[in-house]
Amino acid sequence: MCLSVPAQVIEIEPSGWKARVDYLGSVVVVGIALLENVELGQYVLVHAGEAIQLIDMETALDGIALWKEMIDKT
Repeated sequence: MCLSVPAQVIEIEPSGWKARVDYLGSVVVVGIALLENVELGQYVLVHAGEAIQLIDMETALDGIALWKEMIDKT
């Protein structure tokens, strides 16, 4: 089973290998080498510190809402 979190790309490092992303209010650096043509503002799925898939904004916002709902229940 693979668990991933939707995150928005807020900065891409000059090397093109890593990006800063915002997910659930936390800013972290993740690898983006597995994806092509990552751009600022796009949403990605992050698993184990790597962006593994580009996703559209609607899908990302639905996922973020679901994560927030689960977090609020704890």
